[in-house]
Amino acid sequence: MLLDDKLWTGNIFIGGEWRPGRGGAYEVSEPATGAVLGRIGRATAEDVTEAGRLAAAAQREWAATPHPKRAAVLRRAAQLWSEHAAEISGWNVREVGAIPPMAGFALHVAEQECYEATGLPSRPYGELLPSEEPRLSMARRVPAGVVAVIAPFNVPIILAIRSVAPALALGNAVLLKPDPRTAVTGGVTLARIFEEAGLPPGVLQVLPGAADVGEALVTDPFVRVISFTGSTAAGRRVGALAGEHLKRAHLELGGNSALVVLDDADVEGAVAAASFGAWFHQGQICMTTGRHLVHTRLYDEFVERLAAKAAALPVGDPANEQVVLGPIIDAGQRDKIHSVVTRSVESGARVAAGGTYRDLFYSPTVLADADGDTPAFREEIFGPVAPVIRFSDAEEAVRLATASEYGLSLGIITTDVMRGLDLADRIPTGIVHINDQTVGDEANSPFGGVAASGTGSRFGGAAANVEAFTETRWVTVRDKPPAYPF
Repeated sequence: MLLDDKLWTGNIFIGGEWRPGRGGAYEVSEPATGAVLGRIGRATAEDVTEAGRLAAAAQREWAATPHPKRAAVLRRAAQLWSEHAAEISGWNVREVGAIPPMAGFALHVAEQECYEATGLPSRPYGELLPSEEPRLSMARRVPAGVVAVIAPFNVPIILAIRSVAPALALGNAVLLKPDPRTAVTGGVTLARIFEEAGLPPGVLQVLPGAADVGEALVTDPFVRVISFTGSTAAGRRVGALAGEHLKRAHLELGGNSALVVLDDADVEGAVAAASFGAWFHQGQICMTTGRHLVHTRLYDEFVERLAAKAAALPVGDPANEQVVLGPIIDAGQRDKIHSVVTRSVESGARVAAGGTYRDLFYSPTVLADADGDTPAFREEIFGPVAPVIRFSDAEEAVRLATASEYGLSLGIITTDVMRGLDLADRIPTGIVHINDQTVGDEANSPFGGVAASGTGSRFGGAAANVEAFTETRWVTVRDKPPAYPF
Protein backbone atom coordinates (compact mmCIF):
# COMPACT_ATOMS: atom_id res chain seq x y z
CA MET A 1 0.00 0.00 0.00
CA LEU A 2 1.48 3.33 -1.06
CA LEU A 3 -0.35 5.51 1.48
CA ASP A 4 -0.13 3.27 4.54
CA ASP A 5 -1.24 5.47 7.43
CA LYS A 6 1.29 3.83 9.74
CA LEU A 7 3.91 5.90 7.93
CA TRP A 8 2.32 9.32 7.98
CA THR A 9 -0.03 9.41 10.97
CA GLY A 10 1.07 12.40 13.05
CA ASN A 11 4.15 12.83 10.86
CA ILE A 12 5.77 15.14 8.33
CA PHE A 13 8.38 14.02 5.76
CA ILE A 14 11.76 15.57 6.49
CA GLY A 15 15.27 14.43 5.65
CA GLY A 16 13.94 11.23 4.09
CA GLU A 17 12.14 10.23 7.30
CA TRP A 18 8.54 10.23 8.51
CA ARG A 19 8.57 11.83 11.93
CA PRO A 20 6.36 14.03 14.10
CA GLY A 21 6.07 17.69 13.26
CA ARG A 22 6.96 20.09 16.02
CA GLY A 23 3.46 21.63 15.80
CA GLY A 24 1.51 18.49 16.69
CA ALA A 25 -1.01 17.18 14.15
CA TYR A 26 -4.03 18.09 12.01
CA GLU A 27 -7.18 16.06 11.59
CA VAL A 28 -7.72 14.85 8.02
CA SER A 29 -11.46 15.01 7.38
CA GLU A 30 -13.89 14.10 4.61
CA PRO A 31 -15.94 17.15 3.57
CA ALA A 32 -18.83 15.05 2.25
CA THR A 33 -19.49 13.34 5.59
CA GLY A 34 -17.38 15.07 8.23
CA ALA A 35 -15.68 11.75 9.01
CA VAL A 36 -12.11 11.89 10.31
CA LEU A 37 -9.85 10.00 7.92
CA GLY A 38 -6.64 10.32 9.93
CA ARG A 39 -4.14 12.74 11.41
CA ILE A 40 -1.22 14.36 9.60
CA GLY A 41 1.76 16.07 11.21
CA ARG A 42 1.86 19.84 11.57
CA ALA A 43 5.16 21.51 10.68
CA THR A 44 6.51 24.69 12.28
CA ALA A 45 8.98 27.36 11.23
CA GLU A 46 11.63 25.42 13.14
CA ASP A 47 10.92 22.38 10.95
CA VAL A 48 11.35 24.57 7.88
CA THR A 49 14.76 25.72 9.11
CA GLU A 50 15.90 22.13 9.52
CA ALA A 51 14.40 21.05 6.20
CA GLY A 52 16.09 23.93 4.36
CA ARG A 53 19.48 22.97 5.70
CA LEU A 54 18.99 19.30 4.80
CA ALA A 55 17.65 20.19 1.35
CA ALA A 56 20.64 22.39 0.55
CA ALA A 57 23.02 19.56 1.41
CA ALA A 58 21.06 16.96 -0.54
CA GLN A 59 20.62 19.24 -3.57
CA ARG A 60 24.32 19.45 -4.33
CA GLU A 61 24.64 15.70 -4.74
CA TRP A 62 21.35 15.43 -6.63
CA ALA A 63 22.38 18.15 -9.10
CA ALA A 64 25.65 16.27 -9.71
CA THR A 65 23.78 13.02 -10.44
CA PRO A 66 24.16 12.01 -14.12
CA HIS A 67 21.19 13.14 -16.14
CA PRO A 68 20.02 9.61 -17.14
CA LYS A 69 19.69 8.70 -13.46
CA ARG A 70 17.67 11.81 -12.68
CA ALA A 71 15.43 11.10 -15.66
CA ALA A 72 14.99 7.50 -14.48
CA VAL A 73 13.61 8.69 -11.13
CA LEU A 74 11.05 10.88 -12.89
CA ARG A 75 10.14 8.05 -15.27
CA ARG A 76 9.58 5.65 -12.38
CA ALA A 77 7.49 8.27 -10.59
CA ALA A 78 5.27 8.56 -13.66
CA GLN A 79 4.73 4.80 -13.66
CA LEU A 80 3.84 4.79 -9.97
CA TRP A 81 0.97 7.26 -10.50
CA SER A 82 -0.59 4.70 -12.80
CA GLU A 83 0.22 1.65 -10.67
CA HIS A 84 -1.37 3.17 -7.56
CA ALA A 85 -4.19 5.01 -9.34
CA ALA A 86 -7.06 3.30 -7.51
CA GLU A 87 -5.64 4.02 -4.05
CA ILE A 88 -4.69 7.62 -4.80
CA SER A 89 -8.01 8.29 -6.52
CA GLY A 90 -9.88 7.03 -3.46
CA TRP A 91 -8.07 9.55 -1.28
CA ASN A 92 -8.68 12.31 -3.80
CA VAL A 93 -12.42 11.63 -3.79
CA ARG A 94 -12.75 11.44 -0.02
CA GLU A 95 -10.29 14.09 1.22
CA VAL A 96 -10.76 16.67 -1.56
CA GLY A 97 -14.40 15.98 -2.45
CA ALA A 98 -13.55 15.39 -6.11
CA ILE A 99 -15.86 13.30 -8.26
CA PRO A 100 -14.07 10.22 -9.72
CA PRO A 101 -13.59 11.73 -13.21
CA MET A 102 -11.89 14.75 -11.64
CA ALA A 103 -9.69 12.46 -9.54
CA GLY A 104 -8.80 10.51 -12.68
CA PHE A 105 -7.94 13.71 -14.52
CA ALA A 106 -5.60 14.76 -11.71
CA LEU A 107 -3.80 11.42 -11.85
CA HIS A 108 -3.47 11.60 -15.61
CA VAL A 109 -1.93 15.08 -15.42
CA ALA A 110 0.43 14.02 -12.62
CA GLU A 111 1.65 11.07 -14.66
CA GLN A 112 2.14 13.25 -17.73
CA GLU A 113 3.94 15.95 -15.72
CA CYS A 114 6.49 13.37 -14.61
CA TYR A 115 6.91 11.94 -18.10
CA GLU A 116 7.29 15.44 -19.52
CA ALA A 117 9.92 16.20 -16.88
CA THR A 118 12.03 13.18 -17.91
CA GLY A 119 13.20 15.18 -20.93
CA LEU A 120 14.50 18.11 -18.87
CA PRO A 121 17.72 16.61 -17.43
CA SER A 122 19.15 15.92 -20.91
CA ARG A 123 18.25 19.26 -22.48
CA PRO A 124 21.14 21.45 -23.66
CA TYR A 125 21.87 23.65 -20.68
CA GLY A 126 23.35 26.65 -22.37
CA GLU A 127 24.68 28.34 -25.47
CA LEU A 128 28.04 29.50 -26.76
CA LEU A 129 28.48 33.26 -26.98
CA PRO A 130 30.81 35.32 -29.14
CA SER A 131 33.51 37.11 -27.14
CA GLU A 132 35.89 39.93 -28.01
CA GLU A 133 38.54 38.15 -25.93
CA PRO A 134 40.44 34.96 -26.93
CA ARG A 135 38.33 32.69 -24.75
CA LEU A 136 35.35 30.35 -24.79
CA SER A 137 32.26 32.20 -23.55
CA MET A 138 28.95 30.59 -22.70
CA ALA A 139 25.63 31.17 -20.97
CA ARG A 140 24.86 28.16 -18.81
CA ARG A 141 21.69 27.14 -17.02
CA VAL A 142 22.26 25.85 -13.48
CA PRO A 143 19.75 24.64 -10.87
CA ALA A 144 18.27 27.39 -8.71
CA GLY A 145 19.05 25.32 -5.60
CA VAL A 146 16.21 24.84 -3.13
CA VAL A 147 12.69 25.53 -4.41
CA ALA A 148 9.70 26.07 -2.11
CA VAL A 149 6.37 24.90 -3.54
CA ILE A 150 3.20 26.13 -1.80
CA ALA A 151 0.08 24.42 -3.15
CA PRO A 152 -3.65 24.92 -2.37
CA PHE A 153 -6.51 22.57 -1.46
CA ASN A 154 -8.62 22.51 -4.60
CA VAL A 155 -6.58 20.37 -7.03
CA PRO A 156 -3.73 19.42 -4.72
CA ILE A 157 -2.02 16.80 -6.88
CA ILE A 158 -1.82 18.84 -10.09
CA LEU A 159 -0.99 22.13 -8.40
CA ALA A 160 1.94 20.52 -6.56
CA ILE A 161 3.35 18.12 -9.15
CA ARG A 162 3.52 20.72 -11.94
CA SER A 163 6.24 22.50 -9.94
CA VAL A 164 7.73 19.58 -8.04
CA ALA A 165 8.46 17.36 -11.05
CA PRO A 166 10.30 19.89 -13.26
CA ALA A 167 12.13 21.43 -10.30
CA LEU A 168 13.47 18.00 -9.32
CA ALA A 169 14.30 17.05 -12.90
CA LEU A 170 16.40 20.19 -13.31
CA GLY A 171 18.53 19.33 -10.26
CA ASN A 172 16.82 21.26 -7.48
CA ALA A 173 15.69 20.14 -4.05
CA VAL A 174 12.06 20.92 -3.13
CA LEU A 175 10.28 21.86 0.08
CA LEU A 176 6.55 21.26 -0.45
CA LYS A 177 3.88 22.84 1.73
CA PRO A 178 0.48 21.33 0.94
CA ASP A 179 -2.73 22.83 2.27
CA PRO A 180 -3.45 21.13 5.63
CA ARG A 181 -7.02 20.32 4.46
CA THR A 182 -5.69 18.09 1.67
CA ALA A 183 -2.23 17.19 2.95
CA VAL A 184 -2.51 13.45 2.30
CA THR A 185 -3.56 13.78 -1.33
CA GLY A 186 -1.36 16.79 -2.04
CA GLY A 187 1.60 16.00 0.21
CA VAL A 188 1.94 12.44 1.46
CA THR A 189 1.15 11.09 -2.00
CA LEU A 190 3.99 13.01 -3.67
CA ALA A 191 6.43 12.10 -0.92
CA ARG A 192 5.61 8.42 -1.24
CA ILE A 193 5.68 8.44 -5.05
CA PHE A 194 9.18 9.91 -5.16
CA GLU A 195 10.37 7.87 -2.18
CA GLU A 196 9.38 4.68 -4.04
CA ALA A 197 10.85 6.05 -7.28
CA GLY A 198 14.30 6.23 -5.70
CA LEU A 199 14.71 9.95 -5.05
CA PRO A 200 17.55 10.43 -2.54
CA PRO A 201 16.64 11.47 1.03
CA GLY A 202 16.26 15.20 1.60
CA VAL A 203 15.70 16.14 -2.04
CA LEU A 204 11.92 16.34 -1.51
CA GLN A 205 10.43 17.19 1.90
CA VAL A 206 6.77 17.73 2.82
CA LEU A 207 5.79 20.27 5.46
CA PRO A 208 2.03 20.72 6.03
CA GLY A 209 1.37 23.85 8.01
CA ALA A 210 -0.32 27.20 8.35
CA ALA A 211 0.70 30.67 7.15
CA ASP A 212 3.70 30.76 9.49
CA VAL A 213 5.19 27.79 7.64
CA GLY A 214 4.62 29.50 4.31
CA GLU A 215 6.32 32.64 5.59
CA ALA A 216 9.24 30.60 6.90
CA LEU A 217 9.64 28.96 3.49
CA VAL A 218 9.73 32.31 1.70
CA THR A 219 12.29 33.78 4.11
CA ASP A 220 14.48 30.70 4.61
CA PRO A 221 18.03 31.54 3.50
CA PHE A 222 18.43 28.28 1.57
CA VAL A 223 15.28 28.79 -0.53
CA ARG A 224 15.97 30.67 -3.76
CA VAL A 225 12.71 30.27 -5.72
CA ILE A 226 9.11 30.17 -4.49
CA SER A 227 6.39 28.59 -6.61
CA PHE A 228 3.05 29.64 -5.13
CA THR A 229 -0.47 28.76 -6.23
CA GLY A 230 -3.37 30.29 -4.32
CA SER A 231 -5.51 33.35 -3.89
CA THR A 232 -4.51 36.73 -5.23
CA ALA A 233 -4.56 38.23 -1.74
CA ALA A 234 -2.16 35.60 -0.39
CA GLY A 235 -0.06 35.81 -3.55
CA ARG A 236 0.45 39.52 -3.09
CA ARG A 237 1.79 38.87 0.42
CA VAL A 238 4.10 36.11 -0.85
CA GLY A 239 5.35 38.31 -3.68
CA ALA A 240 6.03 41.24 -1.37
CA LEU A 241 7.90 39.08 1.13
CA ALA A 242 9.91 37.40 -1.63
CA GLY A 243 10.82 40.79 -3.06
CA GLU A 244 11.96 41.99 0.34
CA HIS A 245 14.32 38.99 0.49
CA LEU A 246 15.37 39.34 -3.17
CA LYS A 247 13.94 35.99 -4.24
CA ARG A 248 12.06 34.97 -7.35
CA ALA A 249 8.39 34.19 -6.78
CA HIS A 250 6.32 32.49 -9.46
CA LEU A 251 2.70 33.30 -8.63
CA GLU A 252 -0.33 31.52 -10.11
CA LEU A 253 -3.27 33.27 -8.51
CA GLY A 254 -7.02 33.78 -8.75
CA GLY A 255 -9.25 34.13 -11.76
CA ASN A 256 -12.66 35.23 -12.89
CA SER A 257 -12.54 33.87 -16.39
CA ALA A 258 -15.01 34.92 -19.06
CA LEU A 259 -16.82 32.80 -21.63
CA VAL A 260 -17.97 34.96 -24.55
CA VAL A 261 -20.85 33.52 -26.59
CA LEU A 262 -21.09 35.40 -29.89
CA ASP A 263 -24.29 35.91 -31.85
CA ASP A 264 -23.50 33.15 -34.38
CA ALA A 265 -22.91 30.46 -31.71
CA ASP A 266 -24.86 27.22 -31.41
CA VAL A 267 -26.72 27.68 -28.11
CA GLU A 268 -26.82 24.01 -27.19
CA GLY A 269 -23.06 23.65 -27.61
CA ALA A 270 -22.43 26.90 -25.77
CA VAL A 271 -24.53 25.76 -22.82
CA ALA A 272 -22.70 22.43 -22.68
CA ALA A 273 -19.36 24.23 -22.56
CA ALA A 274 -20.61 26.79 -20.05
CA SER A 275 -22.00 24.20 -17.64
CA PHE A 276 -18.76 22.22 -17.57
CA GLY A 277 -16.65 25.35 -17.19
CA ALA A 278 -18.80 26.70 -14.36
CA TRP A 279 -19.55 23.57 -12.33
CA PHE A 280 -16.74 21.05 -12.84
CA HIS A 281 -15.22 20.29 -9.44
CA GLN A 282 -17.89 22.50 -7.82
CA GLY A 283 -16.31 25.55 -9.44
CA GLN A 284 -13.26 25.20 -7.18
CA ILE A 285 -10.75 25.75 -9.99
CA CYS A 286 -8.82 28.93 -10.74
CA MET A 287 -9.83 28.68 -14.43
CA THR A 288 -13.55 28.18 -13.67
CA THR A 289 -15.88 30.01 -16.05
CA GLY A 290 -16.90 32.76 -13.64
CA ARG A 291 -18.49 35.21 -16.10
CA HIS A 292 -20.84 34.23 -18.94
CA LEU A 293 -21.11 36.96 -21.58
CA VAL A 294 -23.89 36.14 -24.04
CA HIS A 295 -25.04 38.09 -27.08
CA THR A 296 -28.49 39.57 -26.51
CA ARG A 297 -29.94 37.61 -29.45
CA LEU A 298 -29.15 34.32 -27.67
CA TYR A 299 -29.38 35.47 -24.06
CA ASP A 300 -32.88 34.29 -23.05
CA GLU A 301 -32.50 30.86 -24.62
CA PHE A 302 -29.02 30.47 -23.11
CA VAL A 303 -30.24 31.30 -19.58
CA GLU A 304 -33.24 28.98 -19.89
CA ARG A 305 -31.15 26.05 -21.13
CA LEU A 306 -28.35 26.65 -18.58
CA ALA A 307 -30.86 26.80 -15.72
CA ALA A 308 -32.47 23.55 -16.89
CA LYS A 309 -29.04 21.92 -17.02
CA ALA A 310 -28.28 23.12 -13.48
CA ALA A 311 -31.54 21.74 -12.12
CA ALA A 312 -30.80 18.30 -13.61
CA LEU A 313 -27.26 17.84 -12.22
CA PRO A 314 -27.01 15.50 -9.19
CA VAL A 315 -25.12 16.76 -6.14
CA GLY A 316 -23.86 14.52 -3.33
CA ASP A 317 -21.14 12.35 -1.81
CA PRO A 318 -18.82 11.31 -4.68
CA ALA A 319 -17.50 8.33 -2.73
CA ASN A 320 -20.93 6.71 -2.44
CA GLU A 321 -23.15 8.22 -5.15
CA GLN A 322 -22.90 8.83 -8.87
CA VAL A 323 -22.93 12.63 -8.85
CA VAL A 324 -21.67 15.52 -10.96
CA LEU A 325 -20.94 17.87 -8.07
CA GLY A 326 -19.41 16.89 -4.74
CA PRO A 327 -18.98 18.95 -1.57
CA ILE A 328 -17.39 22.34 -1.07
CA ILE A 329 -14.12 21.96 0.87
CA ASP A 330 -15.38 23.45 4.15
CA ALA A 331 -18.07 25.61 5.76
CA GLY A 332 -16.05 28.79 5.48
CA GLN A 333 -15.76 28.47 1.72
CA ARG A 334 -19.44 27.51 1.40
CA ASP A 335 -20.50 30.57 3.35
CA LYS A 336 -18.34 32.81 1.19
CA ILE A 337 -20.05 31.43 -1.93
CA HIS A 338 -23.50 31.95 -0.48
CA SER A 339 -22.63 35.48 0.60
CA VAL A 340 -21.71 36.38 -2.99
CA VAL A 341 -24.97 34.90 -4.27
CA THR A 342 -27.02 36.71 -1.62
CA ARG A 343 -25.35 40.05 -2.27
CA SER A 344 -25.82 39.58 -6.01
CA VAL A 345 -29.55 39.03 -5.61
CA GLU A 346 -29.77 42.08 -3.37
CA SER A 347 -28.09 44.10 -6.13
CA GLY A 348 -30.67 43.01 -8.71
CA ALA A 349 -29.60 39.62 -10.10
CA ARG A 350 -32.21 36.89 -10.47
CA VAL A 351 -31.69 33.29 -9.35
CA ALA A 352 -32.63 31.23 -12.41
CA ALA A 353 -31.45 27.99 -10.76
CA GLY A 354 -29.87 26.90 -7.49
CA GLY A 355 -28.80 29.40 -4.89
CA THR A 356 -29.28 26.87 -2.07
CA TYR A 357 -27.17 24.39 -0.15
CA ARG A 358 -27.37 21.38 2.16
CA ASP A 359 -24.46 20.89 4.52
CA LEU A 360 -21.41 21.40 2.28
CA PHE A 361 -23.27 20.59 -0.93
CA TYR A 362 -23.97 23.76 -2.91
CA SER A 363 -26.39 23.42 -5.82
CA PRO A 364 -25.25 24.55 -9.28
CA THR A 365 -26.46 28.11 -9.57
CA VAL A 366 -27.39 30.41 -12.44
CA LEU A 367 -27.69 34.15 -11.81
CA ALA A 368 -29.49 35.94 -14.64
CA ASP A 369 -29.84 39.68 -15.27
CA ALA A 370 -26.36 40.36 -13.93
CA ASP A 371 -24.50 43.52 -14.82
CA GLY A 372 -21.00 44.85 -14.36
CA ASP A 373 -21.68 45.80 -10.74
CA THR A 374 -23.09 42.43 -9.66
CA PRO A 375 -20.80 40.96 -6.95
CA ALA A 376 -20.87 37.54 -8.64
CA PHE A 377 -19.62 39.18 -11.83
CA ARG A 378 -16.86 41.23 -10.16
CA GLU A 379 -15.47 38.72 -7.64
CA GLU A 380 -13.82 35.31 -7.85
CA ILE A 381 -16.43 33.02 -6.27
CA PHE A 382 -14.59 29.66 -6.23
CA GLY A 383 -17.92 27.86 -6.23
CA PRO A 384 -20.58 26.53 -8.64
CA VAL A 385 -22.13 29.87 -9.60
CA ALA A 386 -22.67 31.10 -13.17
CA PRO A 387 -23.60 34.79 -13.51
CA VAL A 388 -24.89 35.58 -17.03
CA ILE A 389 -24.73 39.04 -18.57
CA ARG A 390 -25.83 40.17 -22.02
CA PHE A 391 -23.94 42.24 -24.58
CA SER A 392 -25.02 43.78 -27.88
CA ASP A 393 -21.84 43.97 -29.97
CA ALA A 394 -18.14 43.08 -29.98
CA GLU A 395 -17.09 46.37 -28.42
CA GLU A 396 -19.35 45.79 -25.43
CA ALA A 397 -18.15 42.18 -25.13
CA VAL A 398 -14.54 43.38 -24.98
CA ARG A 399 -15.41 46.05 -22.43
CA LEU A 400 -17.16 43.54 -20.17
CA ALA A 401 -14.52 40.86 -20.57
CA THR A 402 -11.74 43.27 -19.64
CA ALA A 403 -13.67 44.80 -16.72
CA SER A 404 -11.85 42.58 -14.25
CA GLU A 405 -8.54 42.69 -12.41
CA TYR A 406 -7.97 39.05 -13.40
CA GLY A 407 -6.49 37.70 -16.61
CA LEU A 408 -6.18 33.93 -16.45
CA SER A 409 -8.32 32.15 -19.06
CA LEU A 410 -10.79 33.08 -21.78
CA GLY A 411 -13.27 31.06 -23.83
CA ILE A 412 -15.01 32.23 -26.99
CA ILE A 413 -17.85 30.34 -28.72
CA THR A 414 -18.40 31.19 -32.39
CA THR A 415 -18.75 29.55 -35.80
CA ASP A 416 -16.17 31.99 -37.18
CA VAL A 417 -12.82 30.95 -35.70
CA MET A 418 -10.90 33.93 -37.10
CA ARG A 419 -13.47 36.27 -35.60
CA GLY A 420 -12.90 34.56 -32.27
CA LEU A 421 -9.12 34.93 -32.50
CA ASP A 422 -9.47 38.60 -33.42
CA LEU A 423 -11.67 39.17 -30.36
CA ALA A 424 -9.23 37.27 -28.12
CA ASP A 425 -6.39 39.56 -29.19
CA ARG A 426 -8.26 42.44 -27.58
CA ILE A 427 -8.72 40.75 -24.18
CA PRO A 428 -5.53 40.25 -22.09
CA THR A 429 -5.34 36.74 -20.61
CA GLY A 430 -2.70 34.05 -20.21
CA ILE A 431 -4.85 31.34 -21.85
CA VAL A 432 -7.39 31.43 -24.69
CA HIS A 433 -9.68 28.62 -25.88
CA ILE A 434 -11.72 29.17 -29.04
CA ASN A 435 -14.90 27.06 -29.10
CA ASP A 436 -14.25 25.69 -25.66
CA GLN A 437 -14.76 26.65 -22.04
CA THR A 438 -12.05 28.06 -19.79
CA VAL A 439 -10.82 24.99 -17.84
CA GLY A 440 -7.93 22.95 -19.23
CA ASP A 441 -4.43 21.77 -18.38
CA GLU A 442 -1.77 19.81 -20.27
CA ALA A 443 1.73 19.07 -19.02
CA ASN A 444 3.49 20.27 -22.17
CA SER A 445 1.60 23.56 -22.49
CA PRO A 446 2.46 26.91 -20.87
CA PHE A 447 0.14 27.86 -18.04
CA GLY A 448 -0.28 31.13 -16.18
CA GLY A 449 -2.16 34.39 -16.01
CA VAL A 450 -1.56 38.11 -16.18
CA ALA A 451 -2.51 41.04 -13.94
CA ALA A 452 -4.12 39.84 -10.68
CA SER A 453 -4.01 36.24 -11.95
CA GLY A 454 -0.26 35.99 -11.57
CA THR A 455 3.16 36.55 -13.03
CA GLY A 456 2.69 34.86 -16.40
CA SER A 457 3.38 31.36 -17.71
CA ARG A 458 5.73 29.75 -15.21
CA PHE A 459 4.37 26.23 -15.47
CA GLY A 460 4.13 23.70 -18.29
CA GLY A 461 6.36 23.16 -21.29
CA ALA A 462 10.13 22.94 -21.30
CA ALA A 463 10.77 26.65 -21.87
CA ALA A 464 8.60 27.82 -18.97
CA ASN A 465 9.97 25.20 -16.58
CA VAL A 466 13.61 25.88 -17.42
CA GLU A 467 13.03 29.60 -16.96
CA ALA A 468 11.24 29.00 -13.65
CA PHE A 469 13.63 26.62 -11.92
CA THR A 470 17.13 27.47 -13.13
CA GLU A 471 19.51 30.43 -13.05
CA THR A 472 21.60 31.70 -15.96
CA ARG A 473 25.35 31.82 -15.35
CA TRP A 474 27.98 33.40 -17.60
CA VAL A 475 31.07 31.18 -17.87
CA THR A 476 34.33 31.90 -19.73
CA VAL A 477 37.34 29.63 -20.24
CA ARG A 478 40.94 30.52 -21.34
CA ASP A 479 43.79 28.19 -21.91
CA LYS A 480 45.98 30.34 -19.63
CA PRO A 481 45.61 33.61 -17.65
CA PRO A 482 46.08 36.75 -19.79
CA ALA A 483 48.63 39.49 -19.22
CA TYR A 484 47.26 42.61 -17.51
CA PRO A 485 48.62 46.17 -17.64
CA PHE A 486 49.14 46.33 -13.87
